[in-house]
Amino acid sequence: MSMTDPIADMLTRIRNAIQARQSDFTMQASNVKLAIARILKEEGYIKDCGTVKNDGRTLLKISLKYTPAKKNSISAIKRVSKPGLRIYVGKEKVPKVLNGLGIAIISTSRGLMTDRKAREVGVGGEVVCTVY
Repeated sequence: MSMTDPIADMLTRIRNAIQARQSDFTMQASNVKLAIARILKEEGYIKDCGTVKNDGRTLLKISLKYTPAKKNSISAIKRVSKPGLRIYVGKEKVPKVLNGLGIAIISTSRGLMTDRKAREVGVGGEVVCTVY
């Protein structure tokens, strides 16, 4: 099975895990996926993330975060730039998600960062996904 968009796959797995009310799940790890997971953790959308070794393969383990009322902290997570249609923004056009209530993860020349950090640093890049 060839994967054309591993990031879209990751976001779909997160959505599916939320739908199934799973507390945590694993998937094939990569540096980009790990960077996205770390941003989601820093921004408080997931409880934890890390890598685990399994039969010589590195897996990314994500622990989802729920409120006591079983409400998830992620209401929507969307892929913006796709392999077939890349979406790039200049530093002055970095998007605000829900007027700053959500985040956009942007792939810049200085690595993956949130839209807020990209504006702070003054860089644009590829809009990977939005979360709120």
